[in-house]
Amino acid sequence: MRRRNFGVALLAAAIVIPGAATQAAERYGIGRAATPAEIAGWDIDIGRDGANLPPGSGSIARGRIVFGEQCASCHGDSGQGGIGDRLVGGQGTLASPKPIRTIGSYWPYASTLFDYVRRAMPQNAPQSLSNEDVYAVSAYLLSLNGIVPDNAVLDARSLGAIKMPNRDGFVADPRPDVHNR
Repeated sequence: MRRRNFGVALLAAAIVIPGAATQAAERYGIGRAATPAEIAGWDIDIGRDGANLPPGSGSIARGRIVFGEQCASCHGDSGQGGIGDRLVGGQGTLASPKPIRTIGSYWPYASTLFDYVRRAMPQNAPQSLSNEDVYAVSAYLLSLNGIVPDNAVLDARSLGAIKMPNRDGFVADPRPDVHNR
């Protein structure tokens, strides 16, 4: 009986609490709807094929500078890791007892690198890097992992065309409502 009463009380709370929260927001002026400009500022996702990459370009030389200024304090001078994750190396270790998951060994798409850096880095100031600086840091990290040549300059077209070493290392999602491209 106690269990049934608890279940009924839990269900009632699940129904009442969201309504009470909405009333509190209206009554006390807590929060507001996001503006279209605020939504657009966060609607910046990049497709794995490079769809929605922004205009701009960046060189490895510029990426080395930006990485040194914005990233090295956490990820080490050459991306070898520090208080932040290791970003370089690890190729050939995924099937070993101690896999090293880095950009070059694990990540399946270069566009994911651009998307993550632009959206979340540097950790203390996310979305503070220009598109050019994100292209440059991406180029630098991909060069450190031996994926692009030392003189590479990346833009939307070239970044989207990069085939990462572990691209085929993931299993497609078999659910019928998921579109594996």
